[in-house]
Amino acid sequence: MPLSGTLFLYPRILPGCWQLNCIFDALMAKKIIITIDGWSSCGKSTLAKQLAKELGYVYVDSGAMYRAITLYFLRNNIDLEEKKEVQQALKDINLEFVFNPKTNESEIVLNDENVEYLVRDMLVAEKVSDVAAIREVREFAVAQQQRMGNKKGIVMDGRDIGTVVFPKAELKIFMTADNAIRVQRRFKELYEKNPNITIEEVKNNLEMRDYIDSHREVSPLRQAKDALVLDNTALTPAQQLKKALEWAKAELQG
Repeated sequence: MPLSGTLFLYPRILPGCWQLNCIFDALMAKKIIITIDGWSSCGKSTLAKQLAKELGYVYVDSGAMYRAITLYFLRNNIDLEEKKEVQQALKDINLEFVFNPKTNESEIVLNDENVEYLVRDMLVAEKVSDVAAIREVREFAVAQQQRMGNKKGIVMDGRDIGTVVFPKAELKIFMTADNAIRVQRRFKELYEKNPNITIEEVKNNLEMRDYIDSHREVSPLRQAKDALVLDNTALTPAQQLKKALEWAKAELQG
């Protein structure tokens, strides 16, 4: 990890050890919260996972939390219009993330069941925006997310992470991309799991989710005023990671 320019910023840190190692340790000892918000299929999770790995931070997939809640509601036929029914259902939901050593990634667990792959199903995708728009659901999820950030050193992606969950986060990134590119990315992802899906279905689903996410009454998708915009329409995952790492290092050195 290059640390160009830092040798002269911290000339006398921790006497008795090699200067470069001391600077690295001091730099990494500072923990910040990094939020990544943006539209569906902009690569938020991909970037968040890579960034967390590079920095040695914890990655929290807020979208997976809402998907797991949606999966529970679908399984139990919860009426989204019935407030008391929703509130009771939330009391019966326990969410946590477990590390999978085979994939080197965290996976969502719903009531002791690993549902990492089930929550990516199209049926869940079609309902998750409606579920996430419910005030009680967002309050439930946000409270858990904020507890996860108490010790900092996390990267979290979603729709309202930089505006609602962590409005004082040190680094906020807002991701966007051309709509046609987003549709192609999402289609490729879903086609591997369901060859019968059509690109028109994916396009309609993304348009619906964009509208619901940006027009819901509670915590709508918004770009935080102090967020840095990352348009990755023409960027590779490696290129967008490089840019995000530069922003993170600048914040850590600041």
